[in-house]
Amino acid sequence: MHRRDFLFKSASGLSTLALGTLLAGNKIAHFAPRAKSVIYLYMSGGPSQMDLMDHKPLLSKHDGQDAPKEFMEGKRFAFIKGIPKLGGTRWEFAKRGQCGTQISDLLPGLSSVIDDVTVINSMHTEQFNHDPAATLMMTGSAISGRPGMGSWLSYGLGSENENLPAFVSMVSGQGSQPVQSRLWSSGFLPSNFQGVQFRSLGDAVLSVNNPAGIDARGREESVKAINELNRLHHQRVIDPEIITRIKSYELAYNMQTSVPELMDISSEPDHIHKLYGTQPGKKAFANNCLLARRLVERGVRFVQLSHTGWDHHGGGKRNLIKDLPLECRQTDQSSAALIADLKQRGMLDETLVVWGGEFGRTPMAQGKTSKDNMGRDHNPFGFSVWLAGGGVKGGVHGATDDFGYEAVEDKASVFDLQATILHCMGIDHEKLTYRFQGRDFRLTDVFGAPIKKILR
Repeated sequence: MHRRDFLFKSASGLSTLALGTLLAGNKIAHFAPRAKSVIYLYMSGGPSQMDLMDHKPLLSKHDGQDAPKEFMEGKRFAFIKGIPKLGGTRWEFAKRGQCGTQISDLLPGLSSVIDDVTVINSMHTEQFNHDPAATLMMTGSAISGRPGMGSWLSYGLGSENENLPAFVSMVSGQGSQPVQSRLWSSGFLPSNFQGVQFRSLGDAVLSVNNPAGIDARGREESVKAINELNRLHHQRVIDPEIITRIKSYELAYNMQTSVPELMDISSEPDHIHKLYGTQPGKKAFANNCLLARRLVERGVRFVQLSHTGWDHHGGGKRNLIKDLPLECRQTDQSSAALIADLKQRGMLDETLVVWGGEFGRTPMAQGKTSKDNMGRDHNPFGFSVWLAGGGVKGGVHGATDDFGYEAVEDKASVFDLQATILHCMGIDHEKLTYRFQGRDFRLTDVFGAPIKKILR
């Protein structure tokens, strides 16, 4: 063998071995994890925190009065201008559970499991418009092109089930703010860490079924032949995406048998359907919550459930008074059922459940208000999320000011939340990096720290 051939073949073999390890997942947990899986309930549009879980009696007392001038000075908003009126909540709050967390009567489901939940009332973000704020929340950057949170976890921890993706996304709801596929993109990571979207209606995964005239044996043989050609091609050009393509073919083939059984929620007992409020065969957030439990049972690392419709500016189909209760009815029971179901199965301690939007809403009312109509603009300065399971303790963390406008106590950024999620999964967010275009990237960029006060 000539020297040049020896060096080329050696480099090719080593690169294939290294890439195979990379693409299988690094499994680089830096310390004992609190959780094995994450279920992220993403409420697209920005839920109104002062109407749900951030009780502000003073705001209600000053309902209809001019907002303080300092609320507007030097601030940018999506819609409101001038000096708007303050808008108190139209719903009642009460202390719920043994912990006594104040929760709105719009959320009876959450109230029933509140002792297992930590409510963070001091979130803030850098972005005040939907698309960049959602992209920042899910990828760590307001600019598209970065890997999603689930892709980072897949890259860092790998998969526990070779027949299912490590990262699954599902979408429900109706609203003016669409959920973009960039929120489950693998970005610059190898594409086998891409989130796979499952659909509630029709084929669960597009193009996963055999075409007409192709049976299981024929598909198996064709996948083997294509993958062998891809391996030969990789030895010549040493392209990491070829190895990714091989992995994708193998996963797609395995999913042909695993996905149909997974998606058949009709096999669940009646009491489970009653608990979640599920209706097999329909597209609904409740069905997706039950599927999320079935996915983490099977070892899926990250399940992202997006539900649109939380963008309530007032008037028409975006009326806070009429539409906020609708969104709560569509999501509250099943969100709480997910926590209760995981707990009764002994899975809550190893599953981190996160609920929240890309930002909150302003205490200043938007547009003309009446008994039957009200809206709120986007608020990046203070909003709420909640977490349950996965090593998180119950209670309330942080606070906004007396009007629910700006986080003032134990402020928590988007990057802090991301660092906390990674921490619960046994990952130091500063060490989970990937070199791209000459620099090391990470989910939290150069910011963030785990919110230690909410951890057990």
